Amino acid sequence: MEAFKFISMLFLFATLLLIIFGSCFCCADINMDSDKQCSKSDSSTAENNFQTNLKNLLDSLTQNGPLLNGFYTTSAGDRSDQIFGLVQCRGDISPDNCGSCIKNSSDFALSYCPESREVVLWFTWCFLRYSTENFIGVLGLTSVALSNDTNYDDPSVVSNGLSLMSGLASSAPNQRLMFQTAVLNAGQRGKRYGMAQCTRDISASDCAQCLNSQLETFRTTIGSKKDWEIYGFNCFMWYHDHQFYFNYSVSTSAGGRCLFSEGGRTVCISITVLMLLMIL
Repeated sequence: MEAFKFISMLFLFATLLLIIFGSCFCCADINMDSDKQCSKSDSSTAENNFQTNLKNLLDSLTQNGPLLNGFYTTSAGDRSDQIFGLVQCRGDISPDNCGSCIKNSSDFALSYCPESREVVLWFTWCFLRYSTENFIGVLGLTSVALSNDTNYDDPSVVSNGLSLMSGLASSAPNQRLMFQTAVLNAGQRGKRYGMAQCTRDISASDCAQCLNSQLETFRTTIGSKKDWEIYGFNCFMWYHDHQFYFNYSVSTSAGGRCLFSEGGRTVCISITVLMLLMIL
């Protein structure tokens, strides 16, 4: 009987965890490839030097990106054989998810752009770029916008939504990680969630220019939509009618880890409990 009660309590606890995690994760997004740019095929990429340098570059980006707040630049090779690379994870992504995203994007690059000397990949959680030309620290205003053609917003919210994103374009460059989120409370129309981020190899002024350029360039495309995302070489902006980002927390406790916080509530689970639940 006691054993039955113990198992029943664990079952109830597991159910509670599923409710907590389910209610939080449904608000955040999942990782997927959003867009890509591959330079034209070049047979010289099959040479051993290029392949060796590319492997070393991607391995270094995958290993070091998650350790440095989700941003890392490096190069591999010398002179004509040199390849330059950059990775940037979204500011709300945990180191574990950051590392997985960089690894996935690296594998994706090798699969879909096997003979390209310049590759740009936008995943939901991370950004990967490498090239035989040194682009590090050089502002690039190339961007792509993704939006739902049918998901139009209420006209009364549109201007406030654009003001929200314009405010992020001004304030995000001055943040330590050049990353910031904001929420617009539209009353009965619900809430709108915005986020802006820049790659940290550019200056704050270049970051502001990049973000404002995106808003100006795609104003007609995104202006009346509830959901849109803009991916660029040096900056990124998101706007949705649901909370798509994670409130990640790196807090730890004895024998456990706080995975994320939601609405001011930090969700933690001990490694011991996780093992018990897996056994059951």
